[in-house]
Amino acid sequence: MSRVKRYFASGLLVTLPVFFTLYLLYLVFRLIDGLCGKFINIYLQKNFGFMIPGLGVIIGLVVVLIIGFVATNFLGRRIFQALESWFRRMPLVRQVYPALKQIVSSFMSKDSHAFKKVVMVEYPSKGIWSIGFMTSDSFRQAEEVAREQLIHIFIATSPTPLTGFLILVPKKHVNILPVSIEEGMKLIVSGGIVKPS
Repeated sequence: MSRVKRYFASGLLVTLPVFFTLYLLYLVFRLIDGLCGKFINIYLQKNFGFMIPGLGVIIGLVVVLIIGFVATNFLGRRIFQALESWFRRMPLVRQVYPALKQIVSSFMSKDSHAFKKVVMVEYPSKGIWSIGFMTSDSFRQAEEVAREQLIHIFIATSPTPLTGFLILVPKKHVNILPVSIEEGMKLIVSGGIVKPS
């Protein structure tokens, strides 16, 4: 009986990560397919009697490639600069767009890393420790108010580490952990189950 339990536990260990990864990909696939291919598939079904699953994903990828091609050409750059300038003047959009662009740029860039180090800080109260990521160490206006050097710490939430909140912590209270960003991410995504090696 103990052997059966061991086999079952081993089977779960192998199949659950695969299942959840495939399920997440399936949800993303359905979302993109629903956004891009919905109307075309309705048209195909109505007029020709068939639908093409995955058409929305293909259309979405082609559109992104075309936009990328246009944006890298001289004329395209001018068009997108004008569009961006218009976005920056629009109410509500001007508050959201620049921040999102900066976040996406930092994640996509090969040179800059969105998260610099994995840190541990006493938060939300003394004696309670939280794991976070150091994102920056210079915010002059805040430092002038606090009268000390502050470190930007992104406290990620489990199991989705891209959501969370920003705290500014005095440098003397920030403890840098000797683990990689990837290991820190695994720790947060797993809720502390997967520990850094």
